Amino acid sequence: MPEITLTADVGRPIGSRASNRLRNSGKIPGVLYGHGNEPIPIAVDARALRNALSGEAGLNALLNLDLGGRTQLAMAKDIQRDPTRNVVRHVDFLAVNRDEVITADVPIAVVGEASAVNAGDGVIDQQYFSLTVHAKPGDLPNQIEIDISDLQIGDSIRIDDLDLPAGVETELDGEVVLIVAQHPQAVEEPEEGGEAVEGVPAAAAAAADEQSGAEPPAPAGDTDAGDASPDA
Repeated sequence: MPEITLTADVGRPIGSRASNRLRNSGKIPGVLYGHGNEPIPIAVDARALRNALSGEAGLNALLNLDLGGRTQLAMAKDIQRDPTRNVVRHVDFLAVNRDEVITADVPIAVVGEASAVNAGDGVIDQQYFSLTVHAKPGDLPNQIEIDISDLQIGDSIRIDDLDLPAGVETELDGEVVLIVAQHPQAVEEPEEGGEAVEGVPAAAAAAADEQSGAEPPAPAGDTDAGDASPDA
């Protein structure tokens, strides 16, 4: 996985007012932590950060943070966004080493076309959209591709069916289903002039009531006088 150099300003002022001033100037406040060191307040250029995280690796991009005299390999582990504007407000960077195993969420990409499933009006149900894996930073894949071209209705793809890259592991059980080709959904049409109740036509429901001895409901307005309440 390629590494991206990102300049970081060390020793930024902290506090909400100072952070807002940084954002107004095009910078994003953040902290660098990890390896037992004290968190270091830093700031990075907003546009440069956006470009660094919009590549193929996405949020798992390896970043060479230039800390003004030394560099530190890191990854963006927690990104806080404005809930209304969806812009980045703060970033936590995790310091990593090239030879240590880290944990990351890798997106799952479905490729191919399940022709047999489509021809049978089936549905592809993707139950996981990312997979938590353990690997060295350089071994992390940009995505995990799952080919559904050979799926038939009723087939599924499990963890054990994946061909993970060398050095990449997951703790999920091998029987966990990631994708399943569902059977077509049966839809019962109500008979003309009747309403379906829980998928059963009204005429069939009435016949069942008659056989069980159930009395039909009284017409609206036909109430026993003894049950009528006096006007208030």
